[in-house]
Amino acid sequence: MVQPKILALDFDGVLCNGLKEYFLTASFAYSSIWSEDENLEQHRNSFYLVRPVVETGWEMPLLLRALILGKSEQDIRSHWGKIVEQLLEKEQIKSSQIMHQIDLSRDQQIESNLEQWLSLHQFYPGIIDKLKDSLAQDISIYIITTKEGRFVQKLLQAQGINLPENNLKGKEVKQSKAQTLIDIISSTGIKAHEIWFVEDRLEALQSAQREDQLKGIKLYLAEWGYNLIDSREKAKKDKQISLLSLNEFLNSFAKWPVNKHVRHNKNSG
Repeated sequence: MVQPKILALDFDGVLCNGLKEYFLTASFAYSSIWSEDENLEQHRNSFYLVRPVVETGWEMPLLLRALILGKSEQDIRSHWGKIVEQLLEKEQIKSSQIMHQIDLSRDQQIESNLEQWLSLHQFYPGIIDKLKDSLAQDISIYIITTKEGRFVQKLLQAQGINLPENNLKGKEVKQSKAQTLIDIISSTGIKAHEIWFVEDRLEALQSAQREDQLKGIKLYLAEWGYNLIDSREKAKKDKQISLLSLNEFLNSFAKWPVNKHVRHNKNSG
C-alpha cells in the first residue's frame, strides 16, 4: 500500500512550530498564577530547549516555574515527571487550574488581536501544501493533539484548510491518543494498517504499540518535532516505529520509510 486511507497527525511539533506562542501564553498564565515580579524573558531560551519534556499544555507554566526555581535543563530532561508532581504539591495547585489559565490566556489573545496570535505560529515549510495535496488524493486527515481543538481549527482555517469538526481530536476528548485512534477505527471501519500516525512524542507511539486493536498501524516519529536525541535513537532501534524527516514527510507516500516490522492482527485484511 503506497498511501494511507487515514493520515493521523499530531499538531504541535509535527505541523506547527508554536514555540513563540507557547512561551508567551505560558508567561501570561504564570503571571496570573504566581503574580511575581519576575523577568520571565531571561528564561525563554532554556524554555525552548526543554519544551520537549512537556506532554500536555498545562505543564508549560510549571516548566517556567521549575526554571525560575533553579532546576537545571539536564535535571528537567531526566526527571520531569517527578518534578511536576513535586511542584503541584509544593505550590498547592491543580493541573485543571493551570489549564484554565492557559485557555483563558489564549482566548484573551485571540479576542484582542487574532492576527498577532496567529503570527506567533509557524507551520513548518511545505506542511500546508502537503495537507492540501493529501486531501486532494481523498486521504482523510485527522489531527490528534493535546491542544484545544478550537485553537487548532482557527490556525488551519487561516491557512485555507477546513477539516470536519469530527476530524479534530483535541484535549477536550479527554483520552489517550491511542484510544482516539481505536475510536477512529471503530467509527470509520478503516483497518489499522490503512492508518499512518505521525507524532513527535515517542511515548505516544509506544502507547499505540501496546494496543492489540492498533496492530499493523504505521507509526512515525517526526524528527523535526519536540523530541530529544534519546527518543530519536530509540525510534531507530524500534522495529515498529520509523524515524521520519521533514523532507520525507513532504515526499510522496510511496517514498516514506517502511516500518522495519509491521504486525497485522487477524482482522486487518
